[in-house]
Amino acid sequence: MATAELAGPDLNLIWGSEAHQSRFPLTWLQAFRPGQPPEDPAAAPPIVWRSDLGADGIPRHQADAIAGSDEVLAAWMRDTGRYGISIVEGVAAASGAGRALAERIGFLRRTNFGVDFEVVNKPDPNNLAYTAVALPLHTDLPNQEVPPGYQFLHCIANEAEGGGSLFADGYAMAEDLRQNDPDAFDLLSTIAIPFRFHDGETDLRIHRPVITLDPSGVVIELRWNAHLAGVFDMEPGLMVPYYRAYRAFMQRTRDPAFQVTLKLQAGEMVVFDNRRVLHGREAFDPSTGFRHLQGCYVDRGEFDARLRVLART
Repeated sequence: MATAELAGPDLNLIWGSEAHQSRFPLTWLQAFRPGQPPEDPAAAPPIVWRSDLGADGIPRHQADAIAGSDEVLAAWMRDTGRYGISIVEGVAAASGAGRALAERIGFLRRTNFGVDFEVVNKPDPNNLAYTAVALPLHTDLPNQEVPPGYQFLHCIANEAEGGGSLFADGYAMAEDLRQNDPDAFDLLSTIAIPFRFHDGETDLRIHRPVITLDPSGVVIELRWNAHLAGVFDMEPGLMVPYYRAYRAFMQRTRDPAFQVTLKLQAGEMVVFDNRRVLHGREAFDPSTGFRHLQGCYVDRGEFDARLRVLART
């Protein structure tokens, strides 16, 4: 048995005949009371958007300010987390400049494409990103057990005709599907499908749903990449309804009502949550000019950890 007494800002518990005392700050007891999740500086409700956000509505921050101020770094990260996307201006149009800003957040994620990757038109590519063809909206590397979190695409040159970038909020499309086609939403959020990437050096594959929900039913992740989807292998009775559901989501990825388009300029870097925001590209003509983007990833866990540390000050 124990007795309790208030002692200024603390609660004292006195245990048994030995009179051992435990002291608990009242603020700590309030913060960690049962049934109340502790406050998390990295948790902020997402601002879900559609095409009406427009390119001008994407949050923009300056590279020099991010590099020189933890306060600006935190503001940029909070904007990026809420919208799932931001643009950094004034990045030097030189290899490694975007990576240096990403490393202000945390460790970079290494994938089978390396720590960073060059988005250029090149011969014998092992990924459509390394061509000049159009790329429909997608998320990167859904074939990974945990797909990369935040993607950083730094524009070093974009002189070719075409090559505009497309972005869409996967949360908006998923919620539209849930509201207007709940059967399709249920199939895409419960049936795991195969994703696979393979070349001469690797063979990465996983079964996961297109839409991932948290225990309360909130959408927390999209895996959408028709070029990396394997051959569907669910039982035959599910094939027809699943293909219908898959097509219903694909229609939303092609709907301009969800899309924001822009053309990155040299010295700009777009940053987005790869497990939320789908991205794509218009075709471009490499004979009309050089196009070079350099990319890297920082996982969600690293991103959130940095926000929590920054919040301490």
